[in-house]
Amino acid sequence: MFEKLTTIIADTLSVDEEKIEAATSLKEDLDADSLDFVELVMNIEEGFSVNIDEDVAGTMKQQKLKRFRIF
Repeated sequence: MFEKLTTIIADTLSVDEEKIEAATSLKEDLDADSLDFVELVMNIEEGFSVNIDEDVAGTMKQQKLKRFRIF
């Protein structure tokens, strides 16, 4: 699952997949802004056929990837 998430993040944020690790912070390490997060949430929901609660989506930008419960 992490590989799929990495691909979604890389495609959404236009970054190399090699820059994305479990300890990566979307905001601090990949410079994702608010609009990036909205697009990323939509792409993750579509890619994994899930719905991400707005409260959870709002905290994603402050978390390291390893804190996501997707993988």
